[in-house]
Amino acid sequence: MRKSKLSTIVFYICVAIFMIIIVFPFYWQIITSLKPPEQLWDIPPGWWPSRFYLGSYIAAFTQRPFLTYLKNSAIVAISTTAFAVFVTSFAGYALARLHFKGKNAILALALSVSMFPGIAIVSPLFLMMKQWNLLNSYVGLILTYTTITIPLSMWNLTTFFRTIPADMEEAAKVDGASPFYTFIRIILPLAAPGIFTTAILVFIAAWNEFLFALTFNTKDALRTVPVGIAMFPGEYTLPWGDISAASVVVVLPLIIMVLLFQQRIVSGLTAGAVKG
Repeated sequence: MRKSKLSTIVFYICVAIFMIIIVFPFYWQIITSLKPPEQLWDIPPGWWPSRFYLGSYIAAFTQRPFLTYLKNSAIVAISTTAFAVFVTSFAGYALARLHFKGKNAILALALSVSMFPGIAIVSPLFLMMKQWNLLNSYVGLILTYTTITIPLSMWNLTTFFRTIPADMEEAAKVDGASPFYTFIRIILPLAAPGIFTTAILVFIAAWNEFLFALTFNTKDALRTVPVGIAMFPGEYTLPWGDISAASVVVVLPLIIMVLLFQQRIVSGLTAGAVKG
């Protein structure tokens, strides 16, 4: 009995330490964004603002085109999510239901391609975008992000579609429903948790991507949020307060979205992992 209580205590201590490690960087960004300028360079740094200062948030929006960066990231991330989920919904369903040679090889190849580091493919992609006149455009980033997010999305949706019983499709076929009608009206509603989870993961990946956005879109009016924040420092200035405030603004919507839809995300991930 004592051994069981001791293991429980150790478990909760480990969980608490793990949560502190995860939450601490975001906590530090928040208090840094709220510190007055004279406190930002204190050594040792203060654990709490001497007074709450909102000037960093105001400066992030008024002294820089931060709203433009947010707009660009929103356009690219939402478009990438819609395009990737649309394509992988059909591809995942086909891989889950149709029988043809090389199906497993396609899945294995897609997963292996998704593990390529971005720095290994940025040069050929840059030359391709330059040849197609897609540099400094939304389309270039959307196509690139869709390409790098499709493999994992396809794998996730394929495993999820396999968990849906085939009896429903057979019943619809007996009633005279076409395969496309069955997919749209029966399969997609049942696959909503998996599709929603995939959309969240694709959106987060597109929202946070840095390397391709830095390489392809060099005009300030077309920069996304991660690149725009990286450009905050000047030649002789390092505005920690503004950078922290902008980082909080960027990360906060993702945290709220995950907290609001955490049950759907977890159910989608676990449902898709029931069968291999």
